[in-house]
Amino acid sequence: MVKVITYGTYDLLHYGHIRLLERAKALGDYLIVGVTSDDYDKTRGKINNQQSLMERVAAVKATGIADEVIVEEYEGQKIDDIRRYGIDIFTVGSDWTGYFDYLNEYCEVVYLSRTKGISSTEIRSSVSKVKLGLVGYSSFLNKFYRESKYVNSIEIIGLCSSDLSKLKEIVNDIELITDDYEKLLDNVDAVYIHSHPKNHFDQCKEALEHRKHVICESPLALTEEQCEKLLNLADKQKCVLMEGNRTAYLTAYSRLLLLLKAGKIGEIASVDATCTSLSTFENYGDKSLKWGSLEAWGATALLPVFQILGTDYNSVDVFSIPFKDYPYLDGFTKLNFLYKNSTATVKVGMNIKSESELIVSGTKGYAYIPAPWWKTDYFELRYENSAENKRYFYPVEGEGIRYELVQLSTAIRGGKPDYYIGRDVTKCIAKTFNQAEDS
Repeated sequence: MVKVITYGTYDLLHYGHIRLLERAKALGDYLIVGVTSDDYDKTRGKINNQQSLMERVAAVKATGIADEVIVEEYEGQKIDDIRRYGIDIFTVGSDWTGYFDYLNEYCEVVYLSRTKGISSTEIRSSVSKVKLGLVGYSSFLNKFYRESKYVNSIEIIGLCSSDLSKLKEIVNDIELITDDYEKLLDNVDAVYIHSHPKNHFDQCKEALEHRKHVICESPLALTEEQCEKLLNLADKQKCVLMEGNRTAYLTAYSRLLLLLKAGKIGEIASVDATCTSLSTFENYGDKSLKWGSLEAWGATALLPVFQILGTDYNSVDVFSIPFKDYPYLDGFTKLNFLYKNSTATVKVGMNIKSESELIVSGTKGYAYIPAPWWKTDYFELRYENSAENKRYFYPVEGEGIRYELVQLSTAIRGGKPDYYIGRDVTKCIAKTFNQAEDS
């Protein structure tokens, strides 16, 4: 019996896929099809899949062509599979000609010509893009704009800003530049808001009232009550309201949460998150609203605390050191949370420098995520017996921005969105900001 194996993403399975599978099957007696997992696709920079892994596997099975369907999950798996299944022929589309010649050492390699004029990329591109407007003045918007170009379901068409001094990259590339928020809303399907947190509630509310979808940098608002109003308004208007905290969308970070929930380091006793930078106010744009440390870093540092330990803490103590020239702003803030059976410490600073790491302590071991942990593609689980330590690597491009945008597009198009940040966490972040302000 001649065994054949082929691989692909098979997103939006179409006639071209089916013809390729039929021709692969004709090369032998038994066909194994490897469907590439979402995580592995991400490591290869492929982030625009419209369907989940299970949907794609089901679609391939439904063709009835494959004798066996497996999941491709890691680099180098093709060699492992060829050996494991006793493969005689590896085949793939001709657009990969030459790339897999190294597999000739293990089996015969056949490149099949693709069906012209049809591809998943073309199908995705034929669907109208979400017209997105940017709101704010931070230089971070330049990075966000660059990353959006990797997501073919999103098109940034406008910018609303009171200060364009740090946004020349965007200004030189798009036509709609305005300081009139309503004008921007009249021309877009959705907005991305990266302004001072004190503006978030009003800007989100106005966008939702115009029936526009919203992705807003965390926190959505500065009180739990305001968050509740925005979430209820989004439901009423049938709009997507998404909290923009790109750390939540990093593969390494999301895998860390799963391992912790699986009890890999035992019961969690404490979470310690630190985010610091030596920044000047000029980095934050708007001269009328300056940023304190909690406003700049608080939402990022609070995210793992509430996602790991939950939102039902008993108390929080706040210690702050003000800026010398701006005593109404915190240059450094430390938050100590007490839970029933655990604790957490959050340290954020803009004129205090510390090791910006994340450490999660458990009864069996601890998780260590090195600085800057909020951009992580790597973490370790460490134990009393160091021989049991394990390192995890999940390469990522774009600091999670691309994946945020894919989720936004999926949600707007009526798919099954996974926001990665629950509403309870969103509201608890806002509640904590309010408690810190009152203390």
